[in-house]
Amino acid sequence: MLAKLRNKARPPIAVLLGGLANTTAVARALGREGVPVAVIANPFCAALQSRYVNPFPVPHGTTATEYFQRILIQNPAFPRGSVVFPCEDAAIQFIATNRSELRKRYLLDIHKPEHQLHLLDKQKTLALARETGVGAPRSWTVACIEDVESLLPEIEFPVLIKPIHSHIFQRRFRKKLFYVEGSGELMARSNEALGAGICFMLCEFIPGPDDLLSSYYVYIDRDNQPTFEFTKKVLRRSPPNFGAGSYHMTEWLPRTAEKGFQFFSGIGFQGLGNIEFKTDPRNGELKVIECNARFTGAQELITRSGLNMPYLIYHYLTENVRAPKSSFTEFMTLWLPFEDFDAYRDLRASKQISARAWLRSICRRQVFCYFAMDDLKPFFSASRRELSRRAQWLRERASGESGSA
Repeated sequence: MLAKLRNKARPPIAVLLGGLANTTAVARALGREGVPVAVIANPFCAALQSRYVNPFPVPHGTTATEYFQRILIQNPAFPRGSVVFPCEDAAIQFIATNRSELRKRYLLDIHKPEHQLHLLDKQKTLALARETGVGAPRSWTVACIEDVESLLPEIEFPVLIKPIHSHIFQRRFRKKLFYVEGSGELMARSNEALGAGICFMLCEFIPGPDDLLSSYYVYIDRDNQPTFEFTKKVLRRSPPNFGAGSYHMTEWLPRTAEKGFQFFSGIGFQGLGNIEFKTDPRNGELKVIECNARFTGAQELITRSGLNMPYLIYHYLTENVRAPKSSFTEFMTLWLPFEDFDAYRDLRASKQISARAWLRSICRRQVFCYFAMDDLKPFFSASRRELSRRAQWLRERASGESGSA
């Protein structure tokens, strides 16, 4: 594999670390432009099956971070001059903490490591938003269960138990946060998180449906100028209010772009940034939900809309040439069928959507995270994994019901 990558006649290799749907989208966007791509990720990452990828699956019993270290730092044979992109939070942390050593051999994005680490820290992100004059939900610091007890008189329910580092929380609990509606549940969930060694904060819940969510993407170059800007909105999430987006739409949203750029320029950010807001229906203010210094799960939609974000960044890093301002096609949609059916089922149960309304909303030409006619293997791999996961859930549910009968 390494011998294949060390072809000097080819352009520099793009190395993608971790991720899932975003990694597949980035690999295709670069591979179709003739860029050789290597992916170092867990074996279930569908991008490893792509025709555009030289796969480096993480061996069983080894963490992704350990394997990043082994391949990129401990292996002197890995091609120098490769461009390394993080596609998950653990990879961001790996690059930020090993930046000086990695820069001796590879090209990295122009992020400042302190910004990469600050945006991984959800509490620090909200603090930065307030410093730059951007709206943010109320939040409370928690170090121990006594802190939670002392905050009970001033907390308004429902409230969120939001991890400081999402990737650690999701690895343990398989969800992004805890939504709690009363003091007893708050104490129980807080004890559960603290018992697992998870650092968290209590965060105000912004009410309203998921279509109040919007996102801004920007690449700010070394001259502090935006190379490209992109906005989209979420139509549904799974589960509603707390999960990942299951239905997205491209649309230029001036207020979202204005507040997003205000945040990034206010902190002196450089490189690729993404920030998500929710419009607070109580006062119309955009409030920060989360922020990322990497490609996200909606990357396939961004590329299909005409903005080849990965290649523009790759070209800038390898040629030091700033790309001309790029545009994108509005009102294209990214649909995740399994997840959006779950969202529909939950919304219908709470009488927020009808079967007819849901079907009407999806009866249009769609973009899918994994499906591409020129690269079908990732689609089959991701579909098998999702069907297997759902079959396992049904078996466990049936077993639980028969056991309680």
